[in-house]
Amino acid sequence: MKKLNLAIIGQGRSGRNIHGAYLKTDKNVYYNVVAVVEHDAKRREIAKGEYPGCEVYSDYRELFNRNDIDLIVNASFSEMHYEITLDLLCHGRNVIEEKPMARNMYECQCLLNAAKESGSVFAVFQQSLYDPSYVFVKEAIESGKLGKTEQVSIRYNSLARRWDWQTLQSRLAGSVYNTGPHPIGYGLDIIGFENKAEVVYSRLATELTSGDGEDYAKILMTAKDRPLIDIEISAIDAYSNFMFKVQGSRGTLKVTPKAGGFTYEMKYIVDGENVERPVQYETLRTEEGLPTFCKETLVTHTESGEVDGDAFTVGTPKFYEMVYDTLVNGAPLKIRPEDIAKVVWVMEKVHADNPLPVKY
Repeated sequence: MKKLNLAIIGQGRSGRNIHGAYLKTDKNVYYNVVAVVEHDAKRREIAKGEYPGCEVYSDYRELFNRNDIDLIVNASFSEMHYEITLDLLCHGRNVIEEKPMARNMYECQCLLNAAKESGSVFAVFQQSLYDPSYVFVKEAIESGKLGKTEQVSIRYNSLARRWDWQTLQSRLAGSVYNTGPHPIGYGLDIIGFENKAEVVYSRLATELTSGDGEDYAKILMTAKDRPLIDIEISAIDAYSNFMFKVQGSRGTLKVTPKAGGFTYEMKYIVDGENVERPVQYETLRTEEGLPTFCKETLVTHTESGEVDGDAFTVGTPKFYEMVYDTLVNGAPLKIRPEDIAKVVWVMEKVHADNPLPVKY
């Protein structure tokens, strides 16, 4: 199998602990890390030891002097994603860009145009769409076992506080731009990345964080004839006990994360197994003629279990395999940047509808 030469820009939590963590494992049979860009001198030295034979640079523009690099991973700071990726695409380089894709739809369109004009492969690293928990949810919905899907609730909740750069609006941070691409991406995928999707309600608040970005977000979105998507990203919820909950016309699915995987519970009815109850216009009565409540015990089916794998152990390898297939075999990207741009549209609208004071 032909290996491609890859460069990583950034050795922070994403560049080193997500991308680098995968690229250094036996699961990576597709890429050789031949270059690392990092502004911090100590991290550059560490990278030399962690990626044997790679060259290190302090400025990403030094990569333009090399013609042996097949793919560049832009894992720079969030506010730098757009500018660096645009420069790379305009120089004809193939790029994996970390989320968020950009600040707004204007920047997204500039990136899409630049990729088209240069003929470059451009992918946004939303590997969570390959997370086994989400794949399980999507397959359960498509199976029809739960009937018509009315609502999908997605929770990224905890009781926690942050004080790093990911709390600052000036750094393109806060919960929506930092964490939001994952649940918003799930929600948009469930409704088919509809062009006429609507954000029907949103609310942002700054509660526990030390910065001026939001750490509470509520987003409701839908499209015609599609389910309601109910998203929460909260740092003030001490009792959240699920990540996904699907309510269908025949039952419910709940998915809860666990270390390295997830658990699930599903309860549903099957057509024909419960006697039909015609509407009665008069008050229900007992045999003695006393008023009674409308109740019954439905015949139901339950399923539960545990599944291993998450967005990092499974999603990251699958994402890199997808990009390799595109670069080597010309296969279309399954996670398209045109769709991920719609994630940015949601994030841009939510912030426009809920402006927060800028303090830093």
